[in-house]
Amino acid sequence: MSQVGLKCPSCGSSNIVEDDLYAQTQSVCVDCGSVLSEDLLANHPVGGSEVSYRHSAQQSKRPCQNLIKGLQRVRALCRVLRVNSEIEKSSTAYFEQVYNHKSFINVSLTKKEALAGSCVLINCRMHNWPVTVTTIAYLIDTDPGIVGAIYQEALNTLNICVPPLSVTDVMEAHCQEYQITRDHVPDELAADTKELTRRALALVELAANSWIVTGRRPVPIMMAATYLSWQSLQPTKLRLKMTLDKFCQITKVDKNSAAMKRVNEIKAVLCKLGNEIPWEKRGVTPNDVIQQVEDILSYRFALMRKALKSCEDSLQADLQQCDAENKETSTTKTPELKTSSKTGSSVLETEQANSGACDEPNWGKAMLFAPPCVVHPKKRKRTPSNQTEVTGNEDISDSEIDSYIRTPQEARDFAKTQKVFLPGE
Repeated sequence: MSQVGLKCPSCGSSNIVEDDLYAQTQSVCVDCGSVLSEDLLANHPVGGSEVSYRHSAQQSKRPCQNLIKGLQRVRALCRVLRVNSEIEKSSTAYFEQVYNHKSFINVSLTKKEALAGSCVLINCRMHNWPVTVTTIAYLIDTDPGIVGAIYQEALNTLNICVPPLSVTDVMEAHCQEYQITRDHVPDELAADTKELTRRALALVELAANSWIVTGRRPVPIMMAATYLSWQSLQPTKLRLKMTLDKFCQITKVDKNSAAMKRVNEIKAVLCKLGNEIPWEKRGVTPNDVIQQVEDILSYRFALMRKALKSCEDSLQADLQQCDAENKETSTTKTPELKTSSKTGSSVLETEQANSGACDEPNWGKAMLFAPPCVVHPKKRKRTPSNQTEVTGNEDISDSEIDSYIRTPQEARDFAKTQKVFLPGE
């Protein structure tokens, strides 16, 4: 039988046939009679071009289970956020790109979950979709700090620049979550979404100018601003009596635990500015400040400058009065020298009058607007700066010597105790 596709290495003839003369079949060249070896047959396959092992026998590489679960997580987040198909497609592509990177290949499952949320957040920011880090952290049940760190690292890995998030878009998206239109609530409780967003955005800007936003999470502040905006648009008795819990209940929104604290802080700032209104002769309190919100927001920059000026003048007057009292105290009060009768040592005792001296002012509480960490600082443990090593050779004061002297009754009781427990002594 003729072998097609083989050539004789000796003469180059392609007339090769099989010879069945011996026990093992051999391929022989008809022209020159050369016997072709088996290794030569392996190097010259019959019937066409060479086929590599990778294309013939190797199985295609499948992605790992964590990558498959991560892609499913990305698609689930995109559907929860109701983003378009372009954002979903780009998010999955980014996740596949950064998953096998050396920065994320050997991280924990928690960070891989955060990576899936970060890829969605990156594409939302690039397509101007109002989503915050806190929202992503809430959806994947992870700490916002971890999501923020993975988000920054993913940006560096992908080498892309994301435009900054607009506060207006975030506030508008937040206000749209409240079912507060006429289709959901009665007319006396309904509000226009655009007006509600505009008023809430102004309150958030006021909170940012007065240091309330500094270091705080955005959701409680936005919820507090939305609640106060809804009350101030129509400050009726029904709305003023409605609490934040009831407001969240009728608008089908889950209440944030820290939102009420932000409500009280924003009200306190509104009261400080409301007291500077020229035509408001009586003082403004948190109970009736809602009626003045429109005027305060309309003239908030002028009122803030006036309030800061008044606070500065008041602080200057207090400091001058404090300096005068300190000078008067220093001239009337002199150190008193006393000599101990038992030890013969001189002790210099300097007494300071508590009534006339001024303590160091608390600048956080004295300032009109200050960060929360300054107004309410954490108490730190005081460590004495002049600690001396105890050697046992220190002088004992008279008061300590008197404390060690026993009364006659104590001496008798001690002697009886020794006789009972130590009879041999």
